[in-house]
Amino acid sequence: MGFRKKNKSPPVLSHEFVIQNHADMVSCLAMIILLGLMFEVTAKFAIMFITVQYNVTQVLDEKIEPVNLYQYGPKDVATVFFYLLIAVILHALIQEYILDKMNRRLHLSKTKHSKFNESGQLAAFYLFSFIWGCSILTAEDFATNPTFLWEGYPHTHMVFQVKFFYICQIAYWLHALPELYFQKVRKEDIPRQLYYICLYVVHITGAYVLNLHRLGLVLLVPHYLVELLFHASRLFYFSDENKQKGFTLWALLFVIARLLTLTLSFLTFGFGLPRTENQGFSLADGNFNVLTIRMTCLAAICLTQAWMMWKFINFQLKKWREHSQNQASKKKVVSPKSKPPKKEPSRGGAANGVVKSEDKTSPRARKAKAS
Repeated sequence: MGFRKKNKSPPVLSHEFVIQNHADMVSCLAMIILLGLMFEVTAKFAIMFITVQYNVTQVLDEKIEPVNLYQYGPKDVATVFFYLLIAVILHALIQEYILDKMNRRLHLSKTKHSKFNESGQLAAFYLFSFIWGCSILTAEDFATNPTFLWEGYPHTHMVFQVKFFYICQIAYWLHALPELYFQKVRKEDIPRQLYYICLYVVHITGAYVLNLHRLGLVLLVPHYLVELLFHASRLFYFSDENKQKGFTLWALLFVIARLLTLTLSFLTFGFGLPRTENQGFSLADGNFNVLTIRMTCLAAICLTQAWMMWKFINFQLKKWREHSQNQASKKKVVSPKSKPPKKEPSRGGAANGVVKSEDKTSPRARKAKAS
């Protein structure tokens, strides 16, 4: 892990060396790109990595001052690459200065240690993205005008916050791929993480390229809220296994989010876009409003939601079985031991080494009788 001081130095350019120092190497690469701004020859190339490209100035009827809007293009790949480097550096900082310190206090097992790191990283990202997305939606007034999802399609122009939001989203989920190697993720956890990383990359990039960034943003915000609640609940669970109330709230919001996603998707692809004026396919105009693409997008969203619900049901059934087994083990009562039968006194009147006399007279009377 980057930024750590290791007692033993592994061989240069070995796997262990790259894993331990990857954040330092990535930081050097990002610094080289930033230093390119200092020289006139390299500045035009460095700006392509650092700043958002394809600026378009328009004058709207409602506003006197011109508005800066943005489109997408091939140069966005360079911008995504630079912020992918920034994501790797931030990942290492959160791991080194927050999660590792918490792990040392909790003394978790290897399995819980891996899941704790995953939830810690994702919870921080979901919290930041949820707040950022809410601020953008508040400016768009979606709550009062849901038809802005499809009105005026194709939405080829974006404000700076929307475009930068998508650039950072794509960069973060792409950076998660090399992190599987840098973080030494267990082999049994790699397929599960690859599934959801690839789904995020495909869906977010698809919404960005197909000019469906409004719908994508509206669907991401509630989804990130649900995922934030899940990973925060898992962090609390690892610190104290009795804290499981957050999972109940997460289960309720998870189902609501899936229904909301399906409703808005059917409303946009089945009702809104087919009734817009701009119908047809045109790469130059950024118009993808044809039946084939609409149905493909809708099918992809529905299949993803069905897969997520399947995983959710399996997770709940597993939790229910574990809970039932724990309750059954607690209710098991040990059968009461049968009382041993009373031993009859022996013929000589001795039982357990004690001689019992059948004479019921007092000791003083027996003494007088003996004399």
